[in-house]
Amino acid sequence: MNLAETADRYEWPARALFGVLLAASAIGAAVAGGYAFAGFIALVTGVAAREWHRMFGGSRYGFPIAATAGSIVLALACAIALRETLWPVLILAIGAMVAAISASAVGSSAFWNGFGPLYLGVPGLALVLLRTGLTRGLAAVFVLFVAIWAADTGALLGGRLLRGPKLIPSLSPNKTWAGFLVGSLAAAVCVALYIAAIGGRLAEGALVGFALALVGHAGDLFESWLKRRSGRKNSGGLIPGHGGVLDRIDSMLFAAPLAAFGVFVLGLDPLCGGHP
Repeated sequence: MNLAETADRYEWPARALFGVLLAASAIGAAVAGGYAFAGFIALVTGVAAREWHRMFGGSRYGFPIAATAGSIVLALACAIALRETLWPVLILAIGAMVAAISASAVGSSAFWNGFGPLYLGVPGLALVLLRTGLTRGLAAVFVLFVAIWAADTGALLGGRLLRGPKLIPSLSPNKTWAGFLVGSLAAAVCVALYIAAIGGRLAEGALVGFALALVGHAGDLFESWLKRRSGRKNSGGLIPGHGGVLDRIDSMLFAAPLAAFGVFVLGLDPLCGGHP
């Protein structure tokens, strides 16, 4: 057995083990709610901030990381303490400006470093608002979790087992149409079953799951493009079998804002009539 086969053999158990641990941590934090959930989101996005600015900040990225992580912590805290105000958004905007200016001062990309607080902070804020701003916020967050985790798992298994034509080989050589379709269908089925289990409308649940999966795939492809642009295979190596934190949350970074927009702007029911 060669080195590549050995690495692949141990990748799957590591991926499964750490995937379960991460999911359990996210579920536990969501159940706790409030500042505990906000703290968990802040921790995850803080680690992701290091990976983000390392991709675009060269060897000097300390100040942009501090601006991104600090602004996210303050924004999430304000989202709980000062509900229904624009302070969280304003704080993220200030963090973006500070990150851009500090990066530009050391010769790094002002745009991409300034984009970090928004790219990571807006989804984190969306998750906290969904959890704390709805009567059944925990169930709504679980819809997101089920959709994204089912889509990611289905895409991985479908791509590995069925293979077939590549989805967009110029962005990611490993993603296939089979993985894309299996992941999307898995999200639709799993969300539909979850919605049905809490007394909601099954068909609408399937549509919600499918839509979130499509947006999640877009987030995955966007990060693949960013990594290709910066010459990296993974955003980091913190999570065995998964790569970096950004590699683990890229789908959620796109799906969470969509869910919050649908709920708080369009007035959609994330539970499709369900009453857990």
